[in-house]
Amino acid sequence: MGKDKKASGSGSKGGGGKDAGKDAGGKDSGKAAKGAQSINVRHILCEKHGKKEEALAKIRDGADFGAVAREYSEDKARTGGSLGWKQKGTLDPEFERVAFALETSTTGKPQIGEAKTPFGYHIIMVEGKK
Repeated sequence: MGKDKKASGSGSKGGGGKDAGKDAGGKDSGKAAKGAQSINVRHILCEKHGKKEEALAKIRDGADFGAVAREYSEDKARTGGSLGWKQKGTLDPEFERVAFALETSTTGKPQIGEAKTPFGYHIIMVEGKK
């Protein structure tokens, strides 16, 4: 009648869960995990930590991400913080680590992440993955 194995299994194939691309010790195995290879990303870049915290407070209070980006971001992406579609491997490593881990969301209800890079402090959201 039935086999007693679960469909998802616990083998090394399939999945794509939170530990995809990691070895048994939880470390990155060096192999690219299956998943997004490019993201449609927005960010708010602030040179000072205090300014980044002000922007973060506005977003957490329900302000639109794009509107906050236009007011607070100190980079050239003044179009609501949009950086457009970016391929894996083309961004600052810390920015990329945070951005590719985020769930997709909208500017009205963003799922945000934060990163510190040589450029400054970033508040990051992702609108799409492929």
